[in-house]
Amino acid sequence: MPQTDRDRAIALAGVLQAADLVRGIARRGQANSEDVETCLSSLIKIDAASSEDVYGGISRLRLGLSLLEQQLGNPRDMELTRYAVVLLSLERKLSRRADLLQAIRTGIENTLPNLAHFPIEHGNIIARFAEIYLNSLSTLSPRIMVSGAPVHLNNPENSNRIRALLLAGIRAATLWRQSGGGRLTLLLRRNPLLRETRRLLASLS
Repeated sequence: MPQTDRDRAIALAGVLQAADLVRGIARRGQANSEDVETCLSSLIKIDAASSEDVYGGISRLRLGLSLLEQQLGNPRDMELTRYAVVLLSLERKLSRRADLLQAIRTGIENTLPNLAHFPIEHGNIIARFAEIYLNSLSTLSPRIMVSGAPVHLNNPENSNRIRALLLAGIRAATLWRQSGGGRLTLLLRRNPLLRETRRLLASLS
């Protein structure tokens, strides 16, 4: 996987897009279906050729890139920051667990045949992704604590969507690490990442 600021910006946009969708479902029971589909589709791009290819094109990350520009330029959304930090931290721990990585890969590969019969955002597929998350990432600490309205959090369909999107957030965090992102990268390369993010957003207008 290439290790450029462009790749790192795409990866962080993926992390923030998934985190924001989780928050929307937890608070309001709603999330943009196209943005959800983009995140879920990244889960089946196991051996993608490029960061862009993981998401099916830059245009599908408009939400994440907009959030990233805000967070790099004037970070005030502490809840979104918290989700992103925990996702990146969990992924680092996951990267050292070959057993869990293999379990996730096997779970996703076993889900692929179902996509011949159901779209990726179908409840059956989302339930499979949620199960993969429960059997792997929920065994690691720190656990991701999702804040929201109990009426939405206690809805089983919403719980599945949240877990599937957290799994997609981990996929993006993996992309961040593979593209050379680390704990100090955001401190040392904040301005270059912001410039690259704005360049990517400008290409969409």
